[in-house]
Amino acid sequence: MSATADHAEQPSLAERLGFQSGQVVQELGYDDDADQELREGIEELTGNELVDEDYDDVVDSVVLWFRDDDGDLTDALVDAGESLDDDGGNIWLFTPKTGRDGYIEPSDIGEAAKTAGLAQTKTFNAGKDWSGCRLAAPKKAQAGKR
Repeated sequence: MSATADHAEQPSLAERLGFQSGQVVQELGYDDDADQELREGIEELTGNELVDEDYDDVVDSVVLWFRDDDGDLTDALVDAGESLDDDGGNIWLFTPKTGRDGYIEPSDIGEAAKTAGLAQTKTFNAGKDWSGCRLAAPKKAQAGKR
């Protein structure tokens, strides 16, 4: 495959993250600094607008934009997991990159995720200003069996 053809076939970040048609995705922590291209890509791929914190049904995934001054990350992750489907799901945590306002140390993210009962399964570059990580929520139906 030529470099030109390879470049033309590059999947969007939303595709690489595994979002699928029909999914309901909740977005938390939105502000003007959130990556609009990623947000639009998720909406286009799922065919649904992102729902906010007022949505009162289960969701397939949660997108959480979080900055150092947004409060307690562990609490935010626990809250984000509340809306996930009983079969579990992913929380996509986006934090400012190194050197940007609101940067959070990776060790702090790891500690907050562990405390919230989540497993950090993937980290990635999420654009010019954001880093991302996928946090897997345990299946709620199996949580009592552990």
